[in-house]
Amino acid sequence: MCWSATADLVAGSAIAAVGAGCVARAIRTRPRALMLAALPLLLGAHQIVEAVIWNDGGGGGPAVVAWAVIALPLLPLWVPAGVLCVAPRRARRRLAVPLACGLVTSGVLAHALATTPVTAEIRGHTMGYAIGLPHAGWAIAGYLVATIGALLLSGEAGLVLLGVLVAVGAGVCTALWRWEFISTWCACAALCSVVLYGWLRGNSLTYQGS
Repeated sequence: MCWSATADLVAGSAIAAVGAGCVARAIRTRPRALMLAALPLLLGAHQIVEAVIWNDGGGGGPAVVAWAVIALPLLPLWVPAGVLCVAPRRARRRLAVPLACGLVTSGVLAHALATTPVTAEIRGHTMGYAIGLPHAGWAIAGYLVATIGALLLSGEAGLVLLGVLVAVGAGVCTALWRWEFISTWCACAALCSVVLYGWLRGNSLTYQGS
């Protein structure tokens, strides 16, 4: 995230607390949503890990690897799988596309992490990550289809809203922090994920799109 270890720690702790509330609510009222309900908890923990990276001054230690595992191979599989668990029947067939993209992208990124070192570098008020990744453009496209695409195709109004917010965040982060995109966009997604609490409370109407 931008600014400092303190910003990551405070934001991550707050988002993780919301995530814990989401998980508790899902267990009580909608067990099929548990995977998605845990997303703010996962992303909040992700920001807390980045606070450790700030304190370490970047580099390539265990915290960097842990951050990269969550950001790269885990999320593009976690999001479409979680969406599929809660999607209405009419939306499940079209979700095969983002789920397939997630499987392929996750495999490619996992292989890259297993064979190439990942490093972090403090760049002013942002954190940049570097990993050798052939055909990076295709990997990014697959990542976006898997995550944003699954949310937009979910058939659930609250999840569509989250998809729109995360898509807008991706555009803003690309424009403002091209080389620190992955860090800033993950932070943006973590903040946006708190809308899942409202969705779990039943405040969202079912999306009526095709």
